[in-house]
Parts: sequence; structure tokens; C-alpha cells
Amino acid sequence: MSKGAKMPGLLALSPIIVFLVVYLVSSLLAGDFYRVPVSSAFLVASVYAVAITPGPISRRVNIFSESAGHWNIMLMVWIFMLAGAFAGSAKEIGSIEATVNFTLSIVPAKALLAGLFLTACFVSLAIGTSVGTIVALVPIAVGIADETGLNPAMMAALVVGGSFFGDNLSFISDTTIAATRAVGCAMHEKFRANLMIVLPAVLVVTGIYIYRGLNISSVSNTDAIEWLKLIPYLSVIVLALFGLDVTLVLVIGILLNAVVGFGTGSIDWYELLGAIGSGIAGMGDLVIVTLLAGGMLGIIRHNGGLEYIIKGISRHVHGRRGAELGIGLLTALANLCTANNTIAIITVGSIVNDISERYDIPKRRAASLMDVFSCFVQGIIPYGAQLLMAAGLTGLATTQIIPYLYYPFAVGICVILSILFRNSLKRSKK
Repeated sequence: MSKGAKMPGLLALSPIIVFLVVYLVSSLLAGDFYRVPVSSAFLVASVYAVAITPGPISRRVNIFSESAGHWNIMLMVWIFMLAGAFAGSAKEIGSIEATVNFTLSIVPAKALLAGLFLTACFVSLAIGTSVGTIVALVPIAVGIADETGLNPAMMAALVVGGSFFGDNLSFISDTTIAATRAVGCAMHEKFRANLMIVLPAVLVVTGIYIYRGLNISSVSNTDAIEWLKLIPYLSVIVLALFGLDVTLVLVIGILLNAVVGFGTGSIDWYELLGAIGSGIAGMGDLVIVTLLAGGMLGIIRHNGGLEYIIKGISRHVHGRRGAELGIGLLTALANLCTANNTIAIITVGSIVNDISERYDIPKRRAASLMDVFSCFVQGIIPYGAQLLMAAGLTGLATTQIIPYLYYPFAVGICVILSILFRNSLKRSKK
């Protein structure tokens, strides 16, 4: 994409402001945060973004379309559709119900919340992807909510939060790879630096789930476990743990749904196609939001909005603590403008490397700050792939899930406290 004339920075960033005004203000005026569809707000903001961009209308639309059709955006769309097809066919054959019954039969009722959160942490650490973890575990979490009467939004948020533990720490996570390469540090060094920040958050959130789980009475009305129907979901989790690409995992999962469904007589060919079609259709709004967000954020980058953020923060960095806060703010704002934590890290990586060298910040610390801040923001923005995926799989609005995202918010608090008090503690020790 060739570069055009850059507009004033705040004007370049204004589509995000328009989106927030349309979505949040309209919801507040209506007194209902679920009344305004996210896709409508993104459409208004996208039209505005195209309108304020200099140049012929055909070129502006091309910029938007190229950004919406970027390979990374289309990969997300591909995953969303496969996830919908897998979830729809798994539900039709009874795989979700069988997996829920199995889970409820082996996990004590009072340990359900903490156990599922720690399971999401472990799976995400093993497979290195938050999206893959959400695809595998959110349907099970919501199925448990249906059986126990728990809040489905809280159960979905529990998995989304745990999924970011591995996204942030796993050695095979793309954010870890991007952060360590950007500043030139070893992965194990960055892992240790990260763990010191997020471990308190994990312990606190686990404690919260243990406390909340004390009110859960035992579940005694579970149906008999249909062992064959466990195969699709257990296979998806196991294959993901072996590091297979999420798209291949989902394709294998759909094939297993078909084999198990035909073998048990739970489904015929036409019912299978209908379930797959319904699952894909259920992701329609999610796909539209993803395309609109990708196009709008591409317009913002083209107009110089991201460059404006980077230069503005870099100019106002003073001292090591200010430099660390600058790294965090820089990464967070880049993530808001890209809705992708890996792309955000790649975008600001060279600037963060320069800041770390100028203010004598260890490379492992700089990489850790980038990764933690990007995962924190990615975990709470309503137009991020992870929350959109969870919403698509549950039929909930992203705004219904956000208030229960204890882990991402706890990580955000922990990383800010680590910056504010880390240097003070070092000086007091000296």
C-alpha cells in the first residue's frame, strides 16, 4: 500500500473515537449495553474513516478493502467459520453434552471454577494460542453453566482469561516470539520476567474462583456419559497440545464429529450439513465485525494515526520509570489500533528496543512489558478476536463477558504496580 499525505494525528485517530461514541454513548442513552450491535457502530466508524481520508474515493475504498482483506484478517475469518462448523456439528451429535457430563462427574462441584480456569491456563501454555484454547473450552464452559445454573458470561470469561496466561507465557506463542525478537533477548529470560508479573494475578484470580465456587452445590443430575461422543472434544484438546495448527485441528474435529455422529446414529448426512451451516451462520456477525475492524484500523494506520501515537509517547519519556510506562502505553495504544497483540508488538518493537537501550532497561524486562500490556489490552477490547470468538460460540455480547474478565484486569493492575514500585523497592534495598 503506497503512502499518502498524513493528516493531523488526532484526526487520524478519530475513527476510534467515533466508534466509542456511537457504541458507548448510544448504549448509555438507551440504558442497555446490549441494544447497540457492535457491527453497526463499526460500520458508522468505518464510513467516517473512509470519508475523512484524503484522495479519490476509489483509492480510499481500496485502502479499506485491502486492510480488511489482509491475510491475517482472512485467517481469523477462516478460523471463525471452522470453529462455528465444529461447534455446530459437535452440539448436534451430543459431543458437548457428553463432555460436560464427563467433566461434572470427575471434578468436585466446589472446584469447578478454579479447576476450569487453571485448565485454560495449562492448555493455553501448552498450545501457545488463546484462540485455540477458547475454541476448545468455551463450549464446555457454557455447557457446564447450563447444567449448574451458573452465569454463562462468567464461565466464558473464565476461559478467555485463562487463555491469555499461555498467550503471554508460552514459548511457542507468537506474542512471545515477536517480543523477544524485537528486543533481542532469550525466551527463558523473558519467561521468568513475565512470570514474576503475572503469578500474583494467577494466585489472586484462582483464590476468587475458589471462593465463588464454595456456593456451588453438588451436581447430581448428570446423565450417563456417552464415551464415544467424548472423542471429538478430547481429540481437539490433545491435537492442540501437540502443537497442530488450529485450522487443521478444527478440520479434524469436524471429521470426527461426522464419524462419531454416523457411528452412533446421532446424525445423518443432511443433519450434519445443516448443523455445519447453522454453526457458520452463527459466526456471521463476528466475521462482519472482523472485516470492518480490519478495514477501519488499516485506514487509521494509513493516515498516520499509529505513527502519531509512537512519536507522541516517545517524546514524553523521562527516566526509567517513565520509560517503562511509555513502553506499556505505546504497546497498549498500538493494540487498540490494531486489535492484534502480535501485530502491535511488531509495530512498536524497534521503538521499544531504542527506549530500553537509552534508559538501561534490561531486554527481558522490555520484552515482558510489551507482551503483558498487549495481552492485557487484547483481553478486554470488545473487538478483539478472542472476545469475538467467545461471543460467537456462546451467543452472548462481548460487553456481557467483559465485566467477568478477572484475569486480564488483574494482570493489568499487576504490571502497572510492578512499574510504579519496582524501582522504589530497588532503591530501598540499596
